[in-house]
Amino acid sequence: MSAKQPARPRALLFDLDGTLVDTAPDLARATNALRAHHGLPALPYETIRAQVSNGGSALVTLALGLERDHAKHDSARSFLLDAYGQDVAAESRMFEGLAPLIDAWSVSPRAWGIVTNKPRLYAAPLIEILGLAPGAFLCADDLPVKKPDPAPLWEAARRIGVTAEECWYIGDHRRDIEAAHAAGMTAVAVGYGYLDEEEDIHAWAADHVFDTPAALAEALGY
Repeated sequence: MSAKQPARPRALLFDLDGTLVDTAPDLARATNALRAHHGLPALPYETIRAQVSNGGSALVTLALGLERDHAKHDSARSFLLDAYGQDVAAESRMFEGLAPLIDAWSVSPRAWGIVTNKPRLYAAPLIEILGLAPGAFLCADDLPVKKPDPAPLWEAARRIGVTAEECWYIGDHRRDIEAAHAAGMTAVAVGYGYLDEEEDIHAWAADHVFDTPAALAEALGY
């Protein structure tokens, strides 16, 4: 947990995969479907989980060893995303403890939103199925730029009527922290997300680090 006492924000903005929702089971299913399509055995779940926040291209590289500049990378990525899109919420759920946090936060009422690098094609049905109703919802293809560019965070703050300085941006990837700093928001890193074993979350220079949803909720007074 963070060494300094957090100041309570007016608004919370969340990354989606690995921060708000545990989407790894469905993305692992799609990744291993790609492997099976190429006659390869399934990879262990934890191996895939560690790469989920790096996006579909990273999962293709993990599954088949094809880097982004490989001639077959894009077609493999399309196969993976098609497999994923068939059911984006078969097993995906909010991380335990975050639903009551958001419920309590919203009753106050306080604003919250989601800023993700996930394409809207997959993100929108996911949050609809899970019954989430963020005040702002920015996806990878909503603006010309995406994280770590700060523009999506600024737009989310504008939509919910707060300044950047009044927001916490919460994420499980280094680019989330970079985006939050660039936007002038309080940068919050969570350690329960999709971290590679070699990744040191404390090296990201986040303003606060919380290892569990419960620790995040406690810092917010819940």
